[in-house]
Amino acid sequence: MRAFYCILRAVCTERKNGLKVGGVAECLKATAEAIERAGAAIREGRLVAFPTETVYGLGADATDDKAVASIFEAKGRPRFNPLIVHVADFAEAEKHCVFNAEAEELARRFWPGGITLVLPRREDTPLSLLVSAGLDTVAIRVPAHETARALIKAAKRPLAAPSANPSGKVSPTCAAHVMEGLGGAPQLAFVLDGGPCPLGLESSVIGFPQGIPTLLRPGAVARDEIEKALGKPLANADTGAGEEGRASPGQLESHYAPGSPIRLNAREVAEDEVLLAFGPDAPEAKTSMNLSPSGDLGQAAANLFAMLRAIDAEARGRRIAIMPIPMTGLGEAINDRLKRAAAPRG
Repeated sequence: MRAFYCILRAVCTERKNGLKVGGVAECLKATAEAIERAGAAIREGRLVAFPTETVYGLGADATDDKAVASIFEAKGRPRFNPLIVHVADFAEAEKHCVFNAEAEELARRFWPGGITLVLPRREDTPLSLLVSAGLDTVAIRVPAHETARALIKAAKRPLAAPSANPSGKVSPTCAAHVMEGLGGAPQLAFVLDGGPCPLGLESSVIGFPQGIPTLLRPGAVARDEIEKALGKPLANADTGAGEEGRASPGQLESHYAPGSPIRLNAREVAEDEVLLAFGPDAPEAKTSMNLSPSGDLGQAAANLFAMLRAIDAEARGRRIAIMPIPMTGLGEAINDRLKRAAAPRG
């Protein structure tokens, strides 16, 4: 941990002394030429936002302490919150962390795709200690999105990439969301526009504390799919470990928060509220949006962050009433995000 703090302190001091001020990131359609430019920027230690199948990520060279520290700066991210490392394939992942048999099975079944594994760091990994937030584990995944994979290839580096939004705010699912939240960040060189993210929820995160497969964060792959692949139930994360014990991104109590207050499990709408509905039996409201009129949880997951942003803009400070979402399948991840969005904000 001491080494982690020394790196973070030294790098942030240097950045404050030498970082350019002002400017707006360049938003580029994700063509082959743009991806090559973005890859070169990554190798130069700059940040690039890019689409994945889950949400847009804020990418940096995961082996460069200074570049990784600039992610924390750009996002205003708590220093104890680890970052996910994105790599090209399983062979690359094995260079950085140690797999057990169950982790190998999950990688075989779900990579490339929306699942992240938290595994012990290899002693000889070149990954920055900052991606692990000083822990002895690495959160790692192989993305499926064509642009993400092309950027990893162009950069010739593993990419540290949390969601490309200010820390604690609603995750971005299109390039415009990134530009709105981080477009003016001096650390950000490019935003690669690859269109809307098809899944719309961050990856599911699985760790193995004491060798036990544990759901650290519900996400784009439903619990029952993961349990079916393992042939056993997942344990639940210990939420009482405190902020210093967070092994996974997305475990802060208040997270994914819009500007307006939220009321969950609403079955009616007050005069001074706007409605984020789900399913065919939504109550009438002057201002409303529906995550899925048919009650499809996959559609609701894909729409969640974009509609949270849109209904927040319509609310103009009024409270957002959100209808109940079933806890089955992807509903677990949706409810997790909504609970954190509604949590008291420090």
